[in-house]
Amino acid sequence: MSTAPTATGADGPVPPPRASVPAAGVAPAFDGTATAAPAAGTAAPAAGADRVGWPVGVPVSEPADPVAAEVEPGRVRWDPAERQARASQSFWTALVGVPAIFSVLRLGVEAGGELQTTLLLVANVGPVNLLAGFLTTAARLLSTGMVAVFALGAVLAVGADRLPPGARRRPLFARWADLTPAWVVLASFLLALITWPLLYLPLLLPAFAAAFQFRPGRLHERVVPRLLMIVVLLAGYAWLLLPTLRDAGRQGELLVLALLAVPPLLALFVAGPLPGLVIRPLASVTEVAVLAMLVWAAVPVISTPVLPLTVTTVGVENGPTEDVRGHVITTDDVNMVILQERGGVRYVPVDLVRAQVLCPSEEELPRYRLRIRDFHVEDSLLEGMGRRVRPVHRIDAACRIPD
Repeated sequence: MSTAPTATGADGPVPPPRASVPAAGVAPAFDGTATAAPAAGTAAPAAGADRVGWPVGVPVSEPADPVAAEVEPGRVRWDPAERQARASQSFWTALVGVPAIFSVLRLGVEAGGELQTTLLLVANVGPVNLLAGFLTTAARLLSTGMVAVFALGAVLAVGADRLPPGARRRPLFARWADLTPAWVVLASFLLALITWPLLYLPLLLPAFAAAFQFRPGRLHERVVPRLLMIVVLLAGYAWLLLPTLRDAGRQGELLVLALLAVPPLLALFVAGPLPGLVIRPLASVTEVAVLAMLVWAAVPVISTPVLPLTVTTVGVENGPTEDVRGHVITTDDVNMVILQERGGVRYVPVDLVRAQVLCPSEEELPRYRLRIRDFHVEDSLLEGMGRRVRPVHRIDAACRIPD
């Protein structure tokens, strides 16, 4: 039986050209070569015998594995690598896209919803100023969302790992927690540590224990030393906050008492797997709850002004004056452009400006009369250290809103 001739090149043998139309009585093979059909009464050729004419040593390409395969009618099982890539894209898209959307929304809200005023703000508020304003006001919101996602995701991931393989799809927060490096999780906790008010910092204890699955058993392998370490840690925490807890009890601030006293006890039991029956319902509820919490917390962030609030005294020399309360957009050689607090843009000639003072907004005024070791409970660590360097100055009388 003769073999089809092959040409020899620099890279080895070259297969013969494929026949465009097979001859009569010749069946086409899968590789494009033609083989003779078996005669009547003869046995069918063995497997691989139809590849007559393909040179020895030349590999034949095999079809790639499909990304999705039909498991049941109407259901598709996705490849784990593809699912991981989709989850990673959704996480980083949310992390980068949400701040950009919030920055644009803040300008629109501050402009009172007016298109021309919004365009004026966009033209004069630089990206650096906008980013700085967003980080100082929305870093708290961003860190809150990341801490909640990582803590809940770690708890759901531990419970999902105990389920039978392929029984249930892993929750979204669990996939995000699996994809995120440990240094990103730690950075989110550090950002929350310096931006959250001191009143809410105890909540980081159970969140940290959940995100890193830190159980009391990791303190010491023996029970007695472990209990002693827990007692010492709780005693130190109580000593640090005892004056504040006493003052909160005298003032009847039950919410403050709960926020300061309950989280350390909760941190002892929050780590560990959950029952398999509650993982899927809990995953759906927590995803909706975190989204609702972010929307609720985003309302004051979007409405917080990007520009500082000032009171500008305007008037002719030795004549009556007027106080214009608002945000200075820009100043040139002719006019000072002020976005008034009650709406509208006012152009004030520069030669009529007599004085200008910086005023705090209503959101900056304190609500509690409680302090933690000389730090106000509503200040963050960053704000508290700043007030130590520059103590709060006396509010000017011009900043008071007239009745």
